[in-house]
Order: sequence, then structure tokens, then C-alpha cells
Amino acid sequence: MRIAMIGTGYVGLVSGVCFSDFGHDVVCVDKDASKIERLERGEIPIYEPGLDTLLAKNVEAGRLSFTMDLAKALDGAQAVFIAVGTPTRRGDGHADLTYVMAAAEEIARTATDYLVIVTKSTVPVGTNRKVAEVVRAANPELDFDIASNPEFLREGAAIDDFMRPDRVVVGVETDRAADVMAEVYRPLFLRDFPIVTTDLESAEMIKYAANAFLATKITFINEIAALCEKTGADVKEVSKGMGLDGRIGNKFLHAGPGYGGSCFPKDTSALARIGQDYASPMTITEAVIKVNDDVKRRMIEKLRDLCDGTFNGKKIAVLGVTFKPNTDDMRDAPSLTIIPALVGGGAEVRAVDPQGRHEGEALLPHVIWDTDVYEASAGADLVVILTEWNEFRALDLGRMARGMARPRMADLRNIYNGETAMSAGFEAYASVGRQSLAAIS
Repeated sequence: MRIAMIGTGYVGLVSGVCFSDFGHDVVCVDKDASKIERLERGEIPIYEPGLDTLLAKNVEAGRLSFTMDLAKALDGAQAVFIAVGTPTRRGDGHADLTYVMAAAEEIARTATDYLVIVTKSTVPVGTNRKVAEVVRAANPELDFDIASNPEFLREGAAIDDFMRPDRVVVGVETDRAADVMAEVYRPLFLRDFPIVTTDLESAEMIKYAANAFLATKITFINEIAALCEKTGADVKEVSKGMGLDGRIGNKFLHAGPGYGGSCFPKDTSALARIGQDYASPMTITEAVIKVNDDVKRRMIEKLRDLCDGTFNGKKIAVLGVTFKPNTDDMRDAPSLTIIPALVGGGAEVRAVDPQGRHEGEALLPHVIWDTDVYEASAGADLVVILTEWNEFRALDLGRMARGMARPRMADLRNIYNGETAMSAGFEAYASVGRQSLAAIS
């Protein structure tokens, strides 16, 4: 089958490459000439483990190509996927559908034969019907169907998520569209991965409901963590005890500095706005958004306490700035709230991140960047672990402590334990949802 993929951002590029690995003939389209040129040279504009190898393999096999010419991409295509950005609209929290609707109109003006127009972007309930209206208005003669096919890719594990998904969700209105989508995902169907075929609105809602629920789990355990700190309980033990209940599960129950990334912040915001539009308030989701913001601010106060009440004149080493490991994505990362507070308070901040420096340099002015954690922490008054990269899981804590002016650690991902840090020479250790430790003077 020939597939056109509009958009070579995170979702579009991963999906296009993986569809080509299914054996489909995939043409990825983008208006950014420099991005297309880079992709044609085999250069990946995002960091996703294994994506470069898979891309090169399928380009060499002749199943994957890149172009700015939509007509070329649609020639012979049976399905065209819209995988463009839907950022939070400034001012009201709604998802911005400008790029989705522009892509739909361009498809309508370019296509000549029957095809299924598939929305891969995360869009509010009712969007696919609006896409159909835009297409009909632009080209009343076009023979087409609409499908909703939301993505559920975790950054850093996207290829595995695509190839071995928990489920594939497809929203359609006609048997003809369902047959095309069944052919698109035939390799997964043959391996008995669940394919949920439903109506357009349900497919759209599944995506938002799933992300809001996961964000709720993260936020809930972060609230429990704050209570654990007050009561003397250990949130890691609490999480373990909760997660062993099969009705709850252990995923997304890791306390930390709050969620970020490309999905949870904008999707919870959009769901809250959808609820307001339909006079059916998403009260829990609205609370999740507020509490997540509060969590980040609470982390700032935790760091301030470790700095004797002021950041002014302190040297602070920050390990990790991306919102999670194995990605270069900085969108809504806790670092974008926490580090400006440190700098604004008068601290000298030195940061280390295996993949986040390129984005971080633009988003975090006045930060000094290092490639070595021991150089960054040399002479520091505090070291802060913000992202749980594997590189930070086996640090020589003794070496780090000996090089610091005041060996204090804020482990905001609970990688270590206080006893280990203190025995290595740290004079103070704080984490999330566990008791802080300080040396007796």
C-alpha cells in the first residue's frame, strides 16, 4: 500500500518510518526544505533511539522517501495521514488546529482519486468531522473517507510502542475506510495486537482520556509524596505497595518534579477546555493541571532550603534538563520552571544533559553547559538530579562530594538513597516523598 504522511515531526516521522518497515511504500511530506534535505541525507531532526537505523534501512529498500511535493506523495496513495502539530492555543488552552485544517484543505485541492484522510495528530472531539467539512468545501467532487487514528507513542520508546502496541485505535464511519485501515495495520493484526475499531468521536476521546488518566496517576503520587514527607512515610514503598494491586498497576507511580513533555500538558489543558465548551467540567483534570504546577514550585522551595534559604551567590549543578530520559524534548520540562528560578535568585547554574543541550541553550539563557558531571559539580553548593538518564544512575558520589564546596544533593528522581549519599560524603540529601538527611554538626 502507498501511504502519504504529512508532517515529519516526532509523530509523523516515527509513524512514517515504522509504516515503511511494515512493507508499505511511504512518502513523508513537509514544507520545511531544510528538514527534507536533512532527512534525504539520513539525518534525523529529533533524538529517538534506533530511528536513524530504521530510517536508513527502509530508504535503502526503496520503501521510504521524503518530499515537499504533496501531489507527488498523493499519487497512488490509498491513505494520507495528517501528523502536524496541535499546540496549545495561546490565551484559551484549546488545541490549535490551524495546521490540521490547512493540511486538510491542501489534500482536498491536490487529491484526484479516492483515499482515506487519517488524522494522526491529537485533536479535540469533533475535529475529524470538521476536517471532512473542510475537504468537501475545498473539493466537492473528491471521493474520500475520514479516519481518526490517535498515536500512543512514548518518547524514548516510540519504535517499540509502534511495533508492539498495547492497542491501535481506529475511528471510521464506513466499511470502505475500515478495510483500508485494516490493510494499513495488517502486520499488527496478523500478530494479534488489539485493534479497536470505533466511531470518530470515541477514537478522539480515547486519546485525551488515556493521557489525562496517566497524568492523574503521576500527579496523585506526587501529592502522596508531599504527604509522605510530612508523615515520615517512604513514597517508594507506598508506590510499590499500591502498584502490586492489579487494579492500579505500577506504571506512572514514580514521584518526581512533575510531568512535562509534548503530550500531557497540552492534552490535559485541551480536555479541560473541551469539558468547559460542553458544560461538563473536567474537575479532576483541572485539579491535575493545578497540582502539577504546584509540584514544580514545591521543588524550588526544596532546593532553596538546601541552599540555606537563598540561591544568591550559590553555584548549582543540574543533571538533566529534558522532561524525561532518551529524548531531546524540552517541552514543558520541569527544568523550564526550576532553572529560571535558580538563575533569577542569583545562582550560577551549570547543566549537563546527554541530549538536551541544543534545545536547552535556546530555552535556558544564562546557564553554563558542561559535558562532564564532575566538572559541572566542582565547587558547587548543590547538585540537582532533574532527569533520570542512565548516565546519572551510577555516579561516583564520593568523587562528586569531594569536589563540591558544599556537598548537598537534591535527588528529584529518587535515583539514590540518603544513606548511600551521606556515607559517600554528602552533608545533606533530599529527595521526593522521603525523609531528608543532614549531617550532625
